[in-house]
Amino acid sequence: MNDTRHALPALLLGSGMLLGLALLGWFATEAVERFKGYERTVTVKGLAEREVPADIVIWPIQFTAASNDLQALYRQIAGSSERIEGFLGEQGIAANEISVSLPAVTDRLAQQYGGGARPEYRYTALQTVTVYSRQVEKVRAVMDKLAQLGREGIAFSQNNYQGQIEYIFTGLNDIKPGMVEQATNEARQVAQKFAEDSDSVLGKIKRASQGQFSIGDRDKNNPHIKKVRVVSTIEYYLSD
Repeated sequence: MNDTRHALPALLLGSGMLLGLALLGWFATEAVERFKGYERTVTVKGLAEREVPADIVIWPIQFTAASNDLQALYRQIAGSSERIEGFLGEQGIAANEISVSLPAVTDRLAQQYGGGARPEYRYTALQTVTVYSRQVEKVRAVMDKLAQLGREGIAFSQNNYQGQIEYIFTGLNDIKPGMVEQATNEARQVAQKFAEDSDSVLGKIKRASQGQFSIGDRDKNNPHIKKVRVVSTIEYYLSD
């Protein structure tokens, strides 16, 4: 009789423990499955590109002169430099946008080695007048007119790496937010298409990284038009 009274509570206690363990196992399995579901992700890239006009132009105007008289050479260089500056001013280029470097003078006789032929002119000089301006289109228009000075006897230096025209775009901070938004939207569209094709639901962003902005010439014939580019990499959660 006493054994029966003690056996019933023990049986109830054991059954409760078994039921608790079963429920605990079910919850644990459910939690693992849910965690695995959260870890399903897709990584996509979004591209944003934009063409913009350069807002600064750097135009080195290089010219040369030669003479056997050093003083005459310096006078010739100074005269040509003044003529170029005057021409630029006539075309609407402000004086504070023009700078003149010191002439680079070479004594060709001093550089001559061996018994080679004597150079026709002992001294040669290279002078650079530089235009740094935000009036890009105006400066480009003046470039086409520079040949007028060539007919006056100024010998311009061509195909010199240091004399290449440079175009710069400085408004990146103004277009950054819009381009980042564009790249993010494009990435989400790609991820959404992937989710639909895989019978999944696109979730929130797990992680995202913004690539470096790059600025380059649109093409070799139009360096004054820049192409700005950025690629964003975004990882999204997926669920059933």
